Amino acid sequence: MSIWGLIASASFVVQLVMLILLAASIFSWIAIFQRIRVLKEAKKVRAAFEESFWSGIDLSQLYRKLTQEGRKVEGMENIFTSGIKEFTRLRQSQNVDPDAIMDGVQRAMRVALYREEEKLDQHLPFLATVGSTSPYIGLFGTVWGIMHSFIGLAEVQQATLAAVAPGIAEALIATAIGLAAAIPAVIAYNRFSSTAESLGSSYENFADEFTSILHRKVHVREGGAV
Repeated sequence: MSIWGLIASASFVVQLVMLILLAASIFSWIAIFQRIRVLKEAKKVRAAFEESFWSGIDLSQLYRKLTQEGRKVEGMENIFTSGIKEFTRLRQSQNVDPDAIMDGVQRAMRVALYREEEKLDQHLPFLATVGSTSPYIGLFGTVWGIMHSFIGLAEVQQATLAAVAPGIAEALIATAIGLAAAIPAVIAYNRFSSTAESLGSSYENFADEFTSILHRKVHVREGGAV
């Protein structure tokens, strides 16, 4: 007996279960590598932007630097550019109340924040689904294979361990594949969700801090108390 021989001799249902689990494992690994790249880039963008933002650079100059031709803003940069763009547009309008300006700025940054959080959470539900369902799918294949094996025993006159062992072994392979698909998906989901939550919290904190900065700017210009 060999593993490949057992898989080849398994029943159609067990082979179908194995194929589904194999496909789930392949797609989950693709999602894992994609998430590693995206989250790593998000951390890099956040660190570089925070260094520039808190260096004391003029906000208009920073906006021009981020939105230069051919450059795509991402992560915290997108929240900043959305807020400063709306802030500049509303301030140029006549007879606009400072509170109305801040309301518009907060809405613009909130939309950008939600979009960035969606990017961070992308593919995480798929990993959670693979991690939670793969063991049960594999268990179904195991139960079906063992049941099929015992049904076959009824057709022979003498039941021996050698007769039942191949059927049970091929059925247990389905459980093994299910666990092999589930374990990396669960580990990756927990890791990525923690990282995405941390990045999302830093985005929200920046949006609040930037709102306070713009609030002081608009009220100073209007001659109000800070």
